[in-house]
Amino acid sequence: MHRAITNPSRLPARRVLFATVKVLRRGLSDDVDEGNKHSDIQNSDDLSLPFRRIQSENDRILESLPVTFADISRAHVQIKGGVRRTPCEKAQFLSELLGANIYLKTELQQFTGSFKERGALNSILSLQREFGKEKMRETGVIAASAGNHALALSHHGKQLDVPVTVVMPLVAPLAKIDKCRKLGANVIIHGQHIGESKLHAEELMSSRGLRYINGYDDPPIIAGAGTIGVEIVEDVPEVEVVVVPVGGAGLIAGVSCAIKTLKPDVKVYGVEPEFAASYNMALEAGRPVHTEVQTTLADGLAVPMVGAHAFEVARHYVDECVTCTEKEVSLAILRLIENEKLVCEGGGVAGLAALLPGGQLDRPELKGKNIVIPLCGGNIDTTVLGRVIERGLAADNRLRNFTVKVSDRPGGIGRLTTLLGNHGASIKDMYHERAFLHSKIDFVYVKVVVELRGEDHVQEIERVLLENGYDPVWDDSQTKQMI
Repeated sequence: MHRAITNPSRLPARRVLFATVKVLRRGLSDDVDEGNKHSDIQNSDDLSLPFRRIQSENDRILESLPVTFADISRAHVQIKGGVRRTPCEKAQFLSELLGANIYLKTELQQFTGSFKERGALNSILSLQREFGKEKMRETGVIAASAGNHALALSHHGKQLDVPVTVVMPLVAPLAKIDKCRKLGANVIIHGQHIGESKLHAEELMSSRGLRYINGYDDPPIIAGAGTIGVEIVEDVPEVEVVVVPVGGAGLIAGVSCAIKTLKPDVKVYGVEPEFAASYNMALEAGRPVHTEVQTTLADGLAVPMVGAHAFEVARHYVDECVTCTEKEVSLAILRLIENEKLVCEGGGVAGLAALLPGGQLDRPELKGKNIVIPLCGGNIDTTVLGRVIERGLAADNRLRNFTVKVSDRPGGIGRLTTLLGNHGASIKDMYHERAFLHSKIDFVYVKVVVELRGEDHVQEIERVLLENGYDPVWDDSQTKQMI
């Protein structure tokens, strides 16, 4: 039914929209005609008019939203050549692991490392078209961001000769601050968190006459993000499911609008961290509401309140939004590094995290489906990456710790380490406690961190320890009760 418009980027935006409506109406007309062939009702209007009126009302609602498919189509044409068209290829190892055909849209391969470039470029070009290039060169733009949006604006502002000011909170990574400065942005450090930075940016906007660009709620930002959806349909025409990370909801608003317009039967799922579930809270309230967020590995998604424009669009297109745990995020990062040789930040892997075994989208009805996952960003600090990998190994039962009582006489600890080494356990760390104990003076408790091969190896090591007279207590929570 939609074969004629599977390559909308090759048409002007207005013709793409008209082609889409024409195909939808043709399908509607065919359905009505088919029904009349098997009906005794002589007046076809009795069947067609009510159905057409419902469809028309739905079209009217969708066309009145802050962002429509026409906006996305214009953005798709406008930013072409200014951002990279990222690959969307099948991930063989992940497909076998998850029991589905998994395709990864690698937005982390953009120049500044995230999908934010699409919206940033579209926003600046739209402002230039509205106010003129000379005017924008004189005034410039401003935004509040702790990372990816600031980098994207800095890069494209430099390319288009538009001055960029970014207000970044004190907690912003130094590496991202330095990159923004190297890209020519005027960086202002202000605020303990992004909320305070945003307030300061709005004050500067008023006093200096700058144009403020919201990183997830401005319509041009949403439309730019939606171009990912157009590329997904072009590159994977057999797509059945798309799983999108959710922070401020700008990305999922644009992607879901594009996907559902071109292929209405495709299921679109959102995934947000359990410690920052602002979209689900908005769904419950029926409007964006402030949500208490906690520190999360998916820091790029830790937005206390989704955007009003983004929410209004997304709620009409997104089928369901679920959450993912910190354990699932760390495992997803580890799986990508080991299996796909891709380094992705926590927020960028949320879609994959929910599909992992035990995740909220690990469902029978999704097995065997063609699933596309946008990997939204790869700007993770190296120090954070090291900690996340260790957490992932622990979640995968490949890094475990236990406490055990050993003899405090010469050779006591040596006997334990030899036993572990003989059975393939690599000791990463060891700590023994003598002073704060109430046991016999000739014994000591030793805490051991070992690298193992998985759950089967854990059980083997535990069996060997028990057979040799040790009584290990595994993991930190139980260790604290023992010492």
